[in-house]
Amino acid sequence: MNKIILASKSKVRREILSKYNIDCIVEHSNVDEEPVKKSLLNEGASPEVISKNLAELKANKVSQKINNYLVLGADSVIDLNGELISKPESRNQALSILKKLNGKVHQLISSVCISKNGSMIWNYTDKANLTMKEFSDNELKKYLEKLTDEALYSYNVYQIEGEGKKLFSKIDGDENTIMGLPVDKIKQYVESL
Repeated sequence: MNKIILASKSKVRREILSKYNIDCIVEHSNVDEEPVKKSLLNEGASPEVISKNLAELKANKVSQKINNYLVLGADSVIDLNGELISKPESRNQALSILKKLNGKVHQLISSVCISKNGSMIWNYTDKANLTMKEFSDNELKKYLEKLTDEALYSYNVYQIEGEGKKLFSKIDGDENTIMGLPVDKIKQYVESL
């Protein structure tokens, strides 16, 4: 299998690909996501559409610069009853996100896109439903204190493969999807080429 280019600075995504024996070269897309999200939200786009668009934008941007390679773009968002919840930019914001999710079911959406020569050639979106247990504000603060800054800003507000698993009473979905990369479908597609 030829190497693919991962248009993401996510260590977790790189680790997932490596674990599944998919060789990759990392090339950051440097897409400024916030203006894109705001524009799509203003148009009434759903969290799923936003996730798909961002994955495609990242893959296309890198694949325009590097010809004849498969470029993988990915994006994950939280959908809380139609409300888009993005990664936190501060610990206070992380706490406020956890308070919003507290005791509720939300959906984590991970979209991936493979582009070649500047155009999308394949995409896939997977979803997982997560039911968060009920916690006091103090318990949520204590949970956040256990997370390093890198973990907090890389994995959204929970690390499903670590401490974060304890936040949930029920998880329906693929753990790799929750960590940001539905790798089984990517592997199937790449191996079919």
